[in-house]
Amino acid sequence: MKVSFIRRLWVMMCSALVRFYAGFLNQFRIIGEKNIPADGGVLLAANHISAYDTMFVPVTVLKEHPWQMVWAPAKEELFRNPILGTVFRSWGAFPVKRGRDVRAGKQLGHLLQTEKVMLFPEGTRHKDGTLGRGNRGVGKLIYEHHPVVIPTALSGINHWKFLKFGQQGGIHFGAPVDFSDLFKLEDKKETHVLIVERLMAAIAAQLASSQ
Repeated sequence: MKVSFIRRLWVMMCSALVRFYAGFLNQFRIIGEKNIPADGGVLLAANHISAYDTMFVPVTVLKEHPWQMVWAPAKEELFRNPILGTVFRSWGAFPVKRGRDVRAGKQLGHLLQTEKVMLFPEGTRHKDGTLGRGNRGVGKLIYEHHPVVIPTALSGINHWKFLKFGQQGGIHFGAPVDFSDLFKLEDKKETHVLIVERLMAAIAAQLASSQ
């Protein structure tokens, strides 16, 4: 997707500030970043434990692949404030309506052909750090577009306080999940469930290995 140099520069500057906070003022570990492909449609599927997630996932990707964009669907309420909405959009976020948003779904599908997209399969935040069930819609998205899916596990940052330093946390990128056998099955609800269950198991494995 064509993105202006000024916008990419803005994203890189913001990314540098977040990395300074996460990695210098605090102790944010990064594991498995080499698993993130440089090109092609990539879905970074992560657990959701903190508001930091939406910044730390793309910032880590940009550290490995500078100047690229990481796109992300976000609930439309976040865009009601015109100033914050403009900032979120500049970083690659776009609004999604609650329920079935056909337009956002098409946009996701288009992005997954060539771009990197961040998504939280649980659909909601679990502040206690536990991993919830994945949304069947994510399984359908993967079935329809066949992106490279990177299971991504965040840990520790659900306990962080903004003005506290030296806090520990991390992110673990696993190897791409193989869905080739499931892609051969019929396009139906049960298949989508199997896909998202395999994805959540892969995220759980990354969480276990990061302990």
